[in-house]
Amino acid sequence: MPAPIERRLARAEFSLTRDYPAPIERVWDAFADEQQKLAWWGDPDTIEPREWAFDFRVGGRDVAEGKFHDGPVTRYEATYTDIVEHDRIVTTYDMWLDGVHMSTSIATLEFEPLDDGTRYTHAEYGVFFDRFWADGAGRESGTRGLVEALGKYLG
Repeated sequence: MPAPIERRLARAEFSLTRDYPAPIERVWDAFADEQQKLAWWGDPDTIEPREWAFDFRVGGRDVAEGKFHDGPVTRYEATYTDIVEHDRIVTTYDMWLDGVHMSTSIATLEFEPLDDGTRYTHAEYGVFFDRFWADGAGRESGTRGLVEALGKYLG
């Protein structure tokens, strides 16, 4: 008989802000256009893509599933709850690791025009379940990697 699951719950929040030397339309399109998002989202050097769905509209759902090389399968399922073009995107999303539900989050993505580019702010509040209760710092680190990948994509 498997060991009982220790039921735990933890909350984590963070905010990341980056200034990109690209016009707001270009930064926005990196999220709103499927081919552009595919160009920077995820890292094929560390993860083998499996399932992908992209439906950028209020009520639409995104799915990104992949297997880390020699590691676990990760699954991201998001629902867009608010989209204001060139201003903000709000999503709720769930993450799974090897089929086990690890967290639920709300994320706000804000876009602000600057004289020489765009200020992008990602703010997130997450709830982490059971054995994943201490993974808040890992989520921030993973999101930081996506923000950096976006910066490289934008040049």
